[in-house]
Amino acid sequence: MSEYKFYTYGFEKLEAWQSAMKLTRKIYQISSQFPSAEQFGLISQMQRSVTSVGSNIAEGSARKSKKDRARFYQIAFSSLMETLNHVILAEQLTYVQEHDYLELRKQIDEVARLLNGLYLSQRSEMSEPSISYGSELLDESFSPLDS
Repeated sequence: MSEYKFYTYGFEKLEAWQSAMKLTRKIYQISSQFPSAEQFGLISQMQRSVTSVGSNIAEGSARKSKKDRARFYQIAFSSLMETLNHVILAEQLTYVQEHDYLELRKQIDEVARLLNGLYLSQRSEMSEPSISYGSELLDESFSPLDS
C-alpha cells in the first residue's frame, strides 16, 4: 500500500462498523463456495444485505441530526436481520457447514448488540418522543447475547 496517510473517518472508528465489515468478509468468503446456480440468487442477496449493514452505519454516522443517525442505524439493523434470514436458509439448504453457521450467528449477534447500542445512544439524546416500529432494535432490554 502507498505511504500516503489517509484520514480516518468517524465511522471507521465505530466498533459496530468494524464488526459489520468482519461479518461482510466472512459472508463473502462462505458464499463464494455456494453452488454456481445461486450466483444471481442467494449469493447476490446475502452479499447485498450484508454490505448494506456497514454502508448504513457509515452513512448514518455522517448525518447531522440524531434522529437521522438513529434511522440509518435502524436500517442497518433491518439489513442485518435480512442477512440472518439468508444465513438460516443457506444452512437449511446445506450450503453452510455447521461450524460456519455458528460463527456467523455469533457475529450477527455481536453486530446486533453494537447496533442496538448505537441506536439507543442516539434515541436517548433526542428531544422528541420515542417512536416504536415494532422491532427488537428499539427495545432497550434487547440483548441477543443474553438469549
